[in-house]
Amino acid sequence: MSDFVAALGLVCVIEGLMFAAAPGAAKKAASNMIATPEGTLRGLGVAAAALGLLIVWLVRG
Repeated sequence: MSDFVAALGLVCVIEGLMFAAAPGAAKKAASNMIATPEGTLRGLGVAAAALGLLIVWLVRG
């Protein structure tokens, strides 16, 4: 459970750094996301989740 909480904390750190370092780019990315079709977003989400799972599997063995 502590690994899960640590992973959530790391996500918050990365997201926070993106908004702190480049708020304009983050706003532009969000507006581009609104214009992107749902199927494309869903596919990218599934691909990102699969990649994340693969990375965790490789690291945690």
